[in-house]
Amino acid sequence: MKWGVLSTAKIGTEKVIPAMQESDQLEILAIAGRDLEKTREVAENMRIPRAYGSYEELLADPSIEAIYNPLPNHLHVEWSIKALEAGKHVLCEKPIGLHTEDAKRLIEARDKSGKQVLEAFMVRHHPQWLEARKIVESGQIGQLNTVQSIFTYFNADPNNVRNKKDIGGGGLLDIGCYCIVGPRFITGKEPIRVVSLMDKDPKFGTDRLVSGML
Repeated sequence: MKWGVLSTAKIGTEKVIPAMQESDQLEILAIAGRDLEKTREVAENMRIPRAYGSYEELLADPSIEAIYNPLPNHLHVEWSIKALEAGKHVLCEKPIGLHTEDAKRLIEARDKSGKQVLEAFMVRHHPQWLEARKIVESGQIGQLNTVQSIFTYFNADPNNVRNKKDIGGGGLLDIGCYCIVGPRFITGKEPIRVVSLMDKDPKFGTDRLVSGML
């Protein structure tokens, strides 16, 4: 499958693209960014044949069958939908949307396009998580009654995208989502009720602490 990448974000250039390039099942043909000169430099360094100065140009490339979307959180749904409308499959970084309505819009666009959309949660595909789920399902460790999931780190950088409310920052969407997806994957079950508490940072306006029970 022929791929294009939307943006020169570090998660893509430092993690995902190198991993994709190790696969013999795909080929990355193009990358797009807002700064064409920088994008060309990235493309050259990563041996990507084509560089575009806009996301629209990449989506208009008929040779590209799928796109990887590592844009800032608030742009995930918008550009994933545009990619679907352009006839591309989509692999989108988490969180795939900021709200329930985002998810509904994306599902509608997916169904209309006939293409596939996947959220880039490594939890669902990493060998260690697959093995953990296998062990739980086998009953090897006994009956699973409770899963406690904690993910935390300190971040007070005002320039960090995770602390910018207007572009989808906050602890829940950044790392808290792993605490939700992980147990759901391990158990193979979905919550029927959710109770949670959230503390917002008075400086940034983003959530800095979330505690919940599913």
